[in-house]
Amino acid sequence: MQENILWYFENFNFLDSLSMKEKMELSNRAKMIEAKKNQTIYLPSDISNSIYFLKKGKVKISSFSDTGKEMIYAILGPGEIFGELAITGQENREQIAATTEDAVICYVNVLEFENFLASHPRLSLQITKLIGFRLKKVRSRLERMWFKSASERVKSLLLDLIEEHGIKIGDEREIRLNLTHQDIANLAATTRQTVTTTLNELERCNIITYDRRRILVRNPMALES
Repeated sequence: MQENILWYFENFNFLDSLSMKEKMELSNRAKMIEAKKNQTIYLPSDISNSIYFLKKGKVKISSFSDTGKEMIYAILGPGEIFGELAITGQENREQIAATTEDAVICYVNVLEFENFLASHPRLSLQITKLIGFRLKKVRSRLERMWFKSASERVKSLLLDLIEEHGIKIGDEREIRLNLTHQDIANLAATTRQTVTTTLNELERCNIITYDRRRILVRNPMALES
């Protein structure tokens, strides 16, 4: 099991600053789970006692309003971490983390991870940058909500998904996330009807091809207009 965890850690780019010995030290502190699709990893008010490393699959980070409306903050893919706010002093989770497909996840107790970071300042800096980057993306999304129309928010979201998950196919970009119209609406802070109308228009203009398995963006630059 530890050999498997070590192999997984070797494939996380943000751990490149660690030597093989240091990765082995981190793997000795970690445990691994194989999670099924739609399995909840943590809920709001759960104790923030672990940092998670996603090796395989997808994880959705979201929350629900008092009226039951879901807001999706991010869909994470292999090589990303989550639950990282635990090292900032967050005592309880504020969001939901759940798999959207079968996943392999490693996790480390937050106190052990903090002790590890104390002796590895370069990694600590990378984690700090990651937290800052994610806060910036949340701020950017809030700005879109205020200053862009609903259809413009959908287009901006597609550009974000290209940057984060896009697979280059010639001049086209493929996004393989199994997103429903409601998922896209929750990510773009709009309604499912607006998403359906916007995607249909983009398909009519031959800018995208959409189905439940993927979104093929044929002309990414057209989304910026």
